[in-house]
Amino acid sequence: MWYVIQVLTGREEQIIEETKAYGVTPYYEELFSPRCERKRKYLGEWHLESELLFPGYLFVITSRAEELYRALKRIPRLTRLVGTGEKWTPMTPDDVRLVELLTGPDRTAHFSEGYIQEGKVTVTSGPLKGLEDKICRIDRHKRLAWLEVKLVERRVEVMAGLEIVRKE
Repeated sequence: MWYVIQVLTGREEQIIEETKAYGVTPYYEELFSPRCERKRKYLGEWHLESELLFPGYLFVITSRAEELYRALKRIPRLTRLVGTGEKWTPMTPDDVRLVELLTGPDRTAHFSEGYIQEGKVTVTSGPLKGLEDKICRIDRHKRLAWLEVKLVERRVEVMAGLEIVRKE
């Protein structure tokens, strides 16, 4: 099952390292913070960069949720385990499918391309293809799209790289 852990933004990699130091790794198959590619312009050229797709969140895949839950409590500065009420809740199959579609096996949302025709966005390549209905806004100048997604009953807005190659 997949679960979500909320951490202080900017501490995602540090918490992953602390799970190793505190002996938590035997309790999960994978712990990761998905990334996304985006383009930034400096020195007169566009450069492809990588940043966090879900800042402040880690995703964990485990079949030993209760043991992992207890082991994670040993880590200081671990904000909280995301769930409903007092219970750590697994992600729904739809939520898992969305994260897998966005990030693929390398856990990175690669850069997408598309066009706008009559006010409607169509993505022609990249992980955003087929997810046009989740796009809530686009910044063509910065080559970014914001998607509204649901994670364990929470609405989260995430940013991903999208270049609009033409507008009709």
